[in-house]
Amino acid sequence: MNNIPQVKIGIVAVSRDCFPESLSVNRRKALVEAYQAKYDAADIYECPVCIVESEIHMVQALEDIKAAGCNALVVYLGNFGPEISETLLAKHFEGPKMFVAAAEEDMNSLNQGRGDAYCGMLNASYNLALRNIKAYIPEYPVGTAAECADMIHEFLPIARAIIGLSDLKIISFGPRPLNFMACNAPIKQLFNLGVEIEENSELDLFEAFNKHANDPRIPEVVADMEAELGEGNMKPEILPKLAQYELTLLDWVEAHKGYRKHVAIAGKCWPAFQTQFGFVPCYVNSRLTGRGIPVSCEVDIYGALSEYIGTCISNDAVTLLDINNTVPYDLYNADIKDKYDYTSNDVFMGFHCGNTNSKKLSFCQMKYQLIMARSLPEEVTQGTLEGDIVPGDITFYRLQSTADNKLRAYVAQGEVLPVATRSFGAIGIFAIPEMKRFYRHVLIEGNYPHHGAVAFGHFGKALYEVFKYIGVDVDEIGYNQPAGVRYPTENPFA
Repeated sequence: MNNIPQVKIGIVAVSRDCFPESLSVNRRKALVEAYQAKYDAADIYECPVCIVESEIHMVQALEDIKAAGCNALVVYLGNFGPEISETLLAKHFEGPKMFVAAAEEDMNSLNQGRGDAYCGMLNASYNLALRNIKAYIPEYPVGTAAECADMIHEFLPIARAIIGLSDLKIISFGPRPLNFMACNAPIKQLFNLGVEIEENSELDLFEAFNKHANDPRIPEVVADMEAELGEGNMKPEILPKLAQYELTLLDWVEAHKGYRKHVAIAGKCWPAFQTQFGFVPCYVNSRLTGRGIPVSCEVDIYGALSEYIGTCISNDAVTLLDINNTVPYDLYNADIKDKYDYTSNDVFMGFHCGNTNSKKLSFCQMKYQLIMARSLPEEVTQGTLEGDIVPGDITFYRLQSTADNKLRAYVAQGEVLPVATRSFGAIGIFAIPEMKRFYRHVLIEGNYPHHGAVAFGHFGKALYEVFKYIGVDVDEIGYNQPAGVRYPTENPFA
């Protein structure tokens, strides 16, 4: 995963001058020791210069953590804290920031050793709002050293996603295919998020591809593809062209990412792609996604953006799937009913032609694309990676700009069931509690397109916090409501 940022969190303790500074010093030391005992010590940096009590201290601490290479900040209230200086520190730090506070240690320290950070956190939040400063505050931001260490570790993937977005360029090729207006959304919100976008013609891509003919690196890439596919290499004759295309994309990324450190791609894959390139790009897309460079299908720019966020949070490959088809009742009755705690309306099939990385498939075959082969010669539809998606926990999610240029998102946790799909493509049987109502009152009501990003694991908590941090209104973050909790648009008499 060399396309996502490395996070180094600077921990700066603060102290109000009418409280013992030693509280903040000793509590910061205990916090750092607790983190290092449980997690990677390289994640954090303890600012030793000073305990921030004043604006001058704030400047000194800021310069120190910048010099140490910190790209995320934790402001740690060892006691009540100096509400002005601590929020100025957050204001002038360029990067994601978090506020946590120390709980009291024991009943014998409630006289000279009481810190009142429980109280100070309230004033900190108020001052952050006064100065329009975004900061991550955990659900319950006051704790012991060990508890605060856990909170900081939970902040790590959130910070990684926010830093990644600030240095991301999305490279797209071509307009959305005909009848795919659902993948089209205003790009203004990309700039609001700090994301750059480079939109290219698919003709530019075709020209670059042709220039890579007979590239001397092609045999090495073919050998790597053969090793990955093994017995699933059903179309070996197409591998040289796929390798040529992979090198084309990787070289384009290096030549075009400019001052940005991270890249995602929104690629064109039909209708003219197959006849001109002579293959489909699915397998190559899956390989790049496995390296941390998400490639969305059908020029889905917000799909690529969503995938990249999930890549940063999970530190793993993700995929982009159609929320595609229902599970037939006979399949449900035979393999799911009475074996798993899901109704027939909780399950559906997530599918795409073959863009899911091989490590996320229970088995795989690289072959031709069945849907496209219905209207095109089969030989130009080769290059899709097919197989059932690995069973286990997943998070289905998407960040989207609406037609009127508002950010909206959804998050739903569930699992892929270990049930054979009996179908084609990269596909799995997904189970999400209360999916029927979520489908109607979030996906349809929110006008979401059919593409959803999938992270392999339960990452709903971090995704929700990232969406809040980047400015999605909490009323615009949909999730699957539990039974008995009515959606605002749900008919109360249904």
